[in-house]
Amino acid sequence: MKLLMLNSNMVGKIWIPDTFFRNSRKSDAHWITTPNRLLRLWSNGRVMYTRADQRYWRLYQFAFVGLRNVTDVAHTQSGEYVIMTIFFDLSRRMGYFTIQTYIPCSMIVVLSWVSFWINKDAVPARTSLGITTVLTMTTLSTISRKSLPKVSYVTAMDLFVSVCFIFTFAALMEYGTLHYFTSNRQNKKSKSSSVKSGIANIRPGTSLLQMNSITPYHDDDDYAYECLDGKDCTSFFCCFDDCRSGAWRENRMHVHVSKIDSYSRIFFPTAFGLFNLVYWIGYLYLI
Repeated sequence: MKLLMLNSNMVGKIWIPDTFFRNSRKSDAHWITTPNRLLRLWSNGRVMYTRADQRYWRLYQFAFVGLRNVTDVAHTQSGEYVIMTIFFDLSRRMGYFTIQTYIPCSMIVVLSWVSFWINKDAVPARTSLGITTVLTMTTLSTISRKSLPKVSYVTAMDLFVSVCFIFTFAALMEYGTLHYFTSNRQNKKSKSSSVKSGIANIRPGTSLLQMNSITPYHDDDDYAYECLDGKDCTSFFCCFDDCRSGAWRENRMHVHVSKIDSYSRIFFPTAFGLFNLVYWIGYLYLI
């Protein structure tokens, strides 16, 4: 006899490998009134055990790519065991996440650039816009993670949301930098005006005329002596036009404070566009 057909009562007398789904949330066995188990035994020692169970699932968020299996041998103290692993390759559908996450995050980033066209003196408007975009990005990042499983690695969506948050936060910090240098320059103007008015009210004398002949008087827009003696020309950026000349110009770059918004109008959209180009090409075609 080459083939022996056994009933379901003989299943408990043979060893059956454990079959399970790794990282599964919930699992159950299919039970009916009559055991739906099939057992066959060949003369060469081959055993076939199977269940007459068919399941169908509709994966609305995934697309089935393929099926593959890997067989390994586990060496233990009690002997060697064969482990067969079956992999179901799935691809996540982009439609839902594009509408719920990618498009809103991109729109929030573009909205944060509106502050570059608002007058720098409108502190409440630009500050409220920057804080609102940052808080909105924080809310979107939290909501996007709720619909996904908790994993220990960085996903493609995490990278995109994080970069969008960095862009919105950088737009807020850009105005903070602009406001800081603008307020410092206005303070220096007010101090210079007060010094000039004090000198004008002093009765002219010999010593005063001698000092004026040595150190000529400057106009309101000339702050070279204040800038060169202060900390502005020791940094990488300078906020005064007079710093373009002299030894300060060597190995340094001059960026006028009034043009920071103009530079940001070009830099932020260009950088975000390049990131999207690399991101979508890398994740859709290269990875």
